[in-house]
Amino acid sequence: MRRTALVLAGLLVGLTACSTGQQASDNRDGQTGFVSDSGRVATFVPDKRVAAPAFGGETLDGAQWNLDDHRGKVVVMNVWGSWCPPCRAEAPDLNAASKELGSSVQFIGLNNRDLDMAQAKKFVEAFGVGFPSIYDPNGKQLLKFRGQITASAIPSTLVIDKNGKVAARVLGPVTKETLVGMVQDAAAG
Repeated sequence: MRRTALVLAGLLVGLTACSTGQQASDNRDGQTGFVSDSGRVATFVPDKRVAAPAFGGETLDGAQWNLDDHRGKVVVMNVWGSWCPPCRAEAPDLNAASKELGSSVQFIGLNNRDLDMAQAKKFVEAFGVGFPSIYDPNGKQLLKFRGQITASAIPSTLVIDKNGKVAARVLGPVTKETLVGMVQDAAAG
């Protein structure tokens, strides 16, 4: 009985860690854990928005991508890792939002802490991700967003308005409906 109670308590702690911002781990590939939030959404009125930092880099398919090349478009940046269960859960919603919003919005992934690019490419293939992702295994690009998102809150999503300012943020997994609404608000403001 005591052993069963301990096992159940351990399972409960493990389950709540993924949704409450506590440390959780997935060591299948030797990766350390992730910290996922509960999908907290923050939106910013146009006169309170701060500029997104200049960021970019090589994508998983070998192309170069830079935020400055997309001024005049709303940009959705999603921070993810192949080792992150909430990232897997939100991938279909990101794909659906990208398809619904079309070419008027630029989606970019920021792959973080995948030390083996092959793992990141497998994730993209398995989930049919239809937009590019910058390969950022050491988090150099992610650290540029200090103060806007934390390096440990993965997944995270930013919506950057046409002027290059952060219009909205989700710490944790995002749904298609939430993301489409955030993008529409950013485009209107």
